[in-house]
Amino acid sequence: MKRMLKKFKIYLVFSLLLISCNSKTVFSEYQSLPNNTWFLNHKIVFNVDNKDTIFNKNVFINIRNTTDYPFSSLFLIAKIETPSKKQIIDTLEYQMADNYGNWLGSGISNLKENKLIYKQNYLFLNKGNYKFTIQQATRGTNDVDGTMPLKGISDVGLSIEKIKE
Repeated sequence: MKRMLKKFKIYLVFSLLLISCNSKTVFSEYQSLPNNTWFLNHKIVFNVDNKDTIFNKNVFINIRNTTDYPFSSLFLIAKIETPSKKQIIDTLEYQMADNYGNWLGSGISNLKENKLIYKQNYLFLNKGNYKFTIQQATRGTNDVDGTMPLKGISDVGLSIEKIKE
């Protein structure tokens, strides 16, 4: 039992050291999409409890896509709801592949990870809960109404990083 407790303490110290090395990240979370399929009405929601109204931050949307993703770009509708109920809505377009069809992002297998800037140098003006909602808005040539699900997106994430202290 003592040996197990000692291992746990070592693991805890090691974990805290790793977290402190990346102390600029104040929020990071992913949500997986079943069968790598993102339906139009499936909104991804992240709740961020903001305690810092002094330092500016960069907000990223993180996308993990497989090589089955059929488009070279991705269209998103992103919304921020502040603690004061103010809403900020943006329509975003991100390049997922270059002009030659090579996937952007990192990864050596059929899964690519893209860290896409959403809000740069953003100041959270209020303390409290910020609700981030991300919805896909990508359409194929024969899918003007968005009835076909978007294939090849495995995970959607949100991360927030301090710029400086």
